[in-house]
Amino acid sequence: MSPASVEESIDCLVVGAGVSGLATALALLDDGREVTVIDAGRIGGGASHGNCGTLTPSHAPPLAGPGTLARAARWMFTPDAPLYIKPTLDPDALRWMLGFALRCNARDFEASARAKYALLADSRQRIQQWVQRYALDCEFAETGEDYVFRTRRDMDRELHDVPLLRELGVDVEVVDGPAYEARDPAFKPGLAGALCFRGDAALRPDRYVAELARVVRERGGRILEHCSLHALDSGTQGVVATTGQGVLRARAAVLATGAWAPRIAEAVGLPWLRRAIQPGKGYSITYRPPELTPNRPVILYEPSVCVTAWPSGYRLGSTMEFSGFDDSLNQRRLGALERGAAQFLHQPVGPQVQEQWCGWRPMSRDDIPLIGRAPGHAHLWMAVGHGMMGVSMSASTGQLLADMIAGRTPCVDPAPFEPARFA
Repeated sequence: MSPASVEESIDCLVVGAGVSGLATALALLDDGREVTVIDAGRIGGGASHGNCGTLTPSHAPPLAGPGTLARAARWMFTPDAPLYIKPTLDPDALRWMLGFALRCNARDFEASARAKYALLADSRQRIQQWVQRYALDCEFAETGEDYVFRTRRDMDRELHDVPLLRELGVDVEVVDGPAYEARDPAFKPGLAGALCFRGDAALRPDRYVAELARVVRERGGRILEHCSLHALDSGTQGVVATTGQGVLRARAAVLATGAWAPRIAEAVGLPWLRRAIQPGKGYSITYRPPELTPNRPVILYEPSVCVTAWPSGYRLGSTMEFSGFDDSLNQRRLGALERGAAQFLHQPVGPQVQEQWCGWRPMSRDDIPLIGRAPGHAHLWMAVGHGMMGVSMSASTGQLLADMIAGRTPCVDPAPFEPARFA
């Protein structure tokens, strides 16, 4: 009997074993549901793996802002710029870019920031609770995070967002350059200053995802790796998923496929996903830690480099490259991470490279994730489009979906995340 002819009835199917899918699986298991998770690759093989692991309500402001288009235009022909958009004639990418461009205004910037903050703030506390409740061994620490500046012009630009952040509830401290240098000897002299976000935290993301998978399995969940989804049909009684390991009939299904969502849009009956989400490629380098590392996770603002140090490693990461589903490691862009860190830090790199990585972030047009019931499908739910915030938003995403599937009052207002806004 071929694998495709095997048929099984299950309760809840989660498509995607990244951070959003596994967090959703855990929240559903906590509700007493039976859960099967499938993934075309391996657990945490996407953007969950190589990011800098910061949990950041402070990052509520979206990528699309009043000054984004001007910066993108300046960087268009700079291949190692922090934001790079490769020229394309792909109609789906062009529609996404037009929709993104139309969001680069003050009104939409504030609306996106408010929506993102609600999810980020809830998830920041929920992840800490999960770490304690499930004994997640993921190097979680209440570190805070800082934006560090070398030029006063750039610092003044970011200071414009401080009133909104404080209104939302973000704990922001403004520190001048000499005072910050005195606090942290890892930095070279000449800083303009820093914005210090004391409520943020950090963890090692690959270990967090591995620990979520451990707890899902311990609580009775099943995870099938290397099990690709070929088709998904949704009806009044549930869904039928045709996979590489057989046919699964489920009472409910959650699509948590990250940047792969546009690639399976037709197969799941959601063709509009191709113009709602585009892959935004990020890079990171992980080292054995140098002797002198920043006291807290930091964003080195001008080169847009994130620096995180854990007991087990030291990572430089970031950049945003819109180049489709290109999975090649661009050494020039990896080098830009090291060059950017060298502008700020006495010891910008570690003594030994452990990993060079790139991955696709699922960027929605409005930089707000799609969480909720799939339009036109009674039993298909969505948890996609988290952009650079998948780890930060993971626990709240899972709880929000579990609440909505159960029909109870959700942990945060689901309205801003309604997938139908793109359909």
